[in-house]
Amino acid sequence: MRPVVNATGTVTHTNLGRSLLSTAACEAIQQAAQNYVNLEYDIATGRRGHRDRITEPLLQQLTGCEASTVVNNNAAAVLLALQTMARGKEVIVSRGELIEIGGAFRVPDVMAASGAVLHEVGTTNRTHLRDYAEAINENTGLLLKVHPSNYKILGFTSTPAMEELTELGAQHGIPTMEDLGSGALIDMTAYGLPHEPLVGERIASGVDIVTFSGDKLLGGPQAGIIVGKAEWIEKMRKNPMMRALRVDKLIIAGLSATLQLYLTEDATITERFPMLNRYTRSIEALHAVATELKTQLEPLFGEKVGIQVSETYGQIGSGALPVETLPSIALVLEPSEFSAEMLAAQFRNATIPVIGRIKDGLFWLDLRTVYEREQAWIVETATQVAKIS
Repeated sequence: MRPVVNATGTVTHTNLGRSLLSTAACEAIQQAAQNYVNLEYDIATGRRGHRDRITEPLLQQLTGCEASTVVNNNAAAVLLALQTMARGKEVIVSRGELIEIGGAFRVPDVMAASGAVLHEVGTTNRTHLRDYAEAINENTGLLLKVHPSNYKILGFTSTPAMEELTELGAQHGIPTMEDLGSGALIDMTAYGLPHEPLVGERIASGVDIVTFSGDKLLGGPQAGIIVGKAEWIEKMRKNPMMRALRVDKLIIAGLSATLQLYLTEDATITERFPMLNRYTRSIEALHAVATELKTQLEPLFGEKVGIQVSETYGQIGSGALPVETLPSIALVLEPSEFSAEMLAAQFRNATIPVIGRIKDGLFWLDLRTVYEREQAWIVETATQVAKIS
């Protein structure tokens, strides 16, 4: 692996490593990597402990859950939860929530791998509480709700609230679960971003288990976080699959440091979280970068490549807030003697790869994720490209 410049317009880019970690998380990971740590050792008693005790108190405080555990990604979290709660039994889920995300992750496939039996109800755009109620039988093991993480159905739509499903489950003695996908611990609308369901709100609804990602909106290392009722979390810990899916000390260190930053939500939070800073960066700041960078690049290319500043739109990425866009500013490069595809390849194959996008036959460099370091890298790469163009 080597550093690249992400100028694609997709802030949390799965192919480019997803979230950038906070300074606190990076320091915690380095400390854990270079030292022996109390990963599964209870210092107070001198006996073996459980690695969940490091992150669990933080998740209890931030979400209101009874207990929690952490696995290597949200797909693993869903797999472990389904197998523990409903192996050999039917899982009722809305037809409109049988999603597929990047890498061909499909809810029906994961359910089959878990040993649970899919029982879909409703239609693509409308599912009612009565659809779930009428589907309940003696082999029903779980009522599942899946947050659509990379698409949105608009118009004539209907789906039961999580509170309604938990009440229905309680009436029939059936557990409930929600896969939130990205997951959010704070109200994103407070920072000018669209609303995303809060994990704490779901726990307050009475749901038994909630799963979500440790990176994406949370801004930590890649992990699958499972929170909810202690009864189910304890069963997951005892599941033999847990050992195959658990995370190591580096992920726990980075996640723990990330969660601790959420304990104090104030005006500095956008500075503490690199991804939140990138999501909320002002257009004025991006214009300043564009103006300076244009001035730096024009002498390098002369008349061979025209450079303009243009308004554009980016996205959060990795399935988070799928239909919402982020206003952004881009440098648009138009080569006069060769194709934009060739120019993109030259930028991509330089010593420091700069990854942009092709649009309308032009090479676009979205600047939402370009800061002082990346700006210097772009100039260095452009200098190299200009010599061979």
